[in-house]
Amino acid sequence: MQARINTIAFSGLEVLDVDLQVQISSGMPAFNIVGLPDKAVAESKERVRAAFSAVGISFPSERITINLAPANLLKEGSHFDLPIATGILACMKILPQEELSDYIILGELGLDNSIMPVNGVLPVAIKANRDGKGLVCPLSQGSEAVWGGLKNIVATPSLIAMINHFKGNQILPQPVAKQGKPIKNKLDLSDIKGQESAKRALEIAAAGSHNMLMVGPPGAGKSMLASRLTSILPPLSAEEALETCIIHSIAGELKNGELNFNRPYRDPHHNASTPALVGGGKRAKPGEISLAHNGVLFLDELPEFNRATLESLRQPLENGKITVSRAEYHHTYPARFQLIAAMNPCRCGYYSMPGHECTKAPKCALEYQSKISGPLLDRIDIHIHVPQVSPWDIFEKEKGETSETVLKRVINARKIQKDRFIKLNRPELNTNSQLSADILEESVQMQDDAKDFIIKSSERFNLSARGYHRTLRLARTIADLQNEKNVLKMHIAEALNYRRVMPA
Repeated sequence: MQARINTIAFSGLEVLDVDLQVQISSGMPAFNIVGLPDKAVAESKERVRAAFSAVGISFPSERITINLAPANLLKEGSHFDLPIATGILACMKILPQEELSDYIILGELGLDNSIMPVNGVLPVAIKANRDGKGLVCPLSQGSEAVWGGLKNIVATPSLIAMINHFKGNQILPQPVAKQGKPIKNKLDLSDIKGQESAKRALEIAAAGSHNMLMVGPPGAGKSMLASRLTSILPPLSAEEALETCIIHSIAGELKNGELNFNRPYRDPHHNASTPALVGGGKRAKPGEISLAHNGVLFLDELPEFNRATLESLRQPLENGKITVSRAEYHHTYPARFQLIAAMNPCRCGYYSMPGHECTKAPKCALEYQSKISGPLLDRIDIHIHVPQVSPWDIFEKEKGETSETVLKRVINARKIQKDRFIKLNRPELNTNSQLSADILEESVQMQDDAKDFIIKSSERFNLSARGYHRTLRLARTIADLQNEKNVLKMHIAEALNYRRVMPA
């Protein structure tokens, strides 16, 4: 007796076909799984036995062989439980083989025959839709599968419910798409008193999705500013949301099967390892920079991160993707994130502050700041100093603009950018930070005095070619915020003001 079931394996974000072949033959009772299974797949034998017992089906006392083809591809994960159980049921003639061939099946079995959530249902649903097949998945992830464009979804709570559905004894309803609710952000820019220059820089960063570094003493409000960035960022577009949720689905972080339009905000601790930040590890999972795709990555206490870990950010900051290469795998993940970093000027945190004496100055500050390499700093568009806030600002000043007010200006600036990209026949671009050198001159139209000013300033400040281009992109965003068609000298001047490498 033989049966074949369609299932999948993951290679990074890529979904690969797996032909699960089941054979029940005479001989000594045995249950073997071949085809390069990992530990989780090998352990599925016991979960399948227990699930059969829970629904009252006698497990075959014959020789069972499961082959996962292609045999040279490593099979990882618990999602093979349900395909294995389904294949055995098809061999036993309990389920119809012909009907099952029209489905891709995945799910993890509990000992009580319940079917539990697994990673990657959304990208599998997209593949099933592209291949013209249906999908059998856990009930709790049925709404996630709907976002893949599928109309033929069997979202089942248990093994017995799936059996009854295919035998015609029970009809499982089609799941309904769920959309995550917009976060009602209690954090508002108006909560921050003082720091007007820092809030101005934050608005520019939001409008053009520019990377930003804040340097200042402890308690100045750097973390408060970073945490409020998402309150002035527009929600994800449908395309961005789907792209982002695919990554979160693979990583097992997509909650309740809902497509989320809130921009990701990731803030890993400074002891995070390189694989945790950029991706990798035993299962080559996406790292924090990929989970922050189309959103914000906040690195607090920047110099406290491992030097090699920070240097690994260079490639994704330029290319918007990260390639993780190891002996057994080679995966590329999207990683177009907005980096917001914060640090103290020195180890004690009070370098050059009135009333605070640093006994090791300036050596303490130089050593601490040198932990951040020049090439990494060159990839950060906005460098600002966040000074200590005086008690007068805290108790006497009125609240400033709300996030809602600033968000309107940010949305308008982004619309101007998007319209410009469409006219330049580059609709895939969204913000000025993505401007490539080939269309930079067309996008940044300057008057003669502005051209002279940036050329002379580049020579004076010894800007690299990357620094020159990033200054132009930043000036373009500043002009867009002011609804200016051309980049003026004052826009260049403000952009150059943010190119300070390390404020004292």
